[in-house]
Amino acid sequence: MTAKDTVKKILDESFIGTMATIDGNKPQSRYMTFMNDGLTLYTPTNKDTDKVDDVEKNPYTHILIGYDGEGFGDAYVEYAGRVSISSDEQLKKKIWNDQMKNWFDGPDDPKLVILKVEPEAIRLMNKSGEPPQDVSL
Repeated sequence: MTAKDTVKKILDESFIGTMATIDGNKPQSRYMTFMNDGLTLYTPTNKDTDKVDDVEKNPYTHILIGYDGEGFGDAYVEYAGRVSISSDEQLKKKIWNDQMKNWFDGPDDPKLVILKVEPEAIRLMNKSGEPPQDVSL
């Protein structure tokens, strides 16, 4: 399996990761839920959050996703990307799941936006103790 295939598998199977943004000159990280379409990531959020303010000022992010915490050798993905904010109704319906009811009234909730993250650099990390592998985009 190539590094790119492994990354796609990790993204298909991992839904929680950390997303870092910049607030002023300081990094801010938080756990987020992610969905993917190939190597593009999507994460729902409230339009009135600090992370939305952060990406409006600086659209770049760094995401760690895939580490399941079982020990040394667990593969995970380092993902650097550019974020855009979407209010597209079709995308919100596509991303919607019942767990989101804890934060939103439904896919039509006006506070719901989707952060779309297009990759700029991806590295497969810690795969069975192998060195990091850059994934060609």
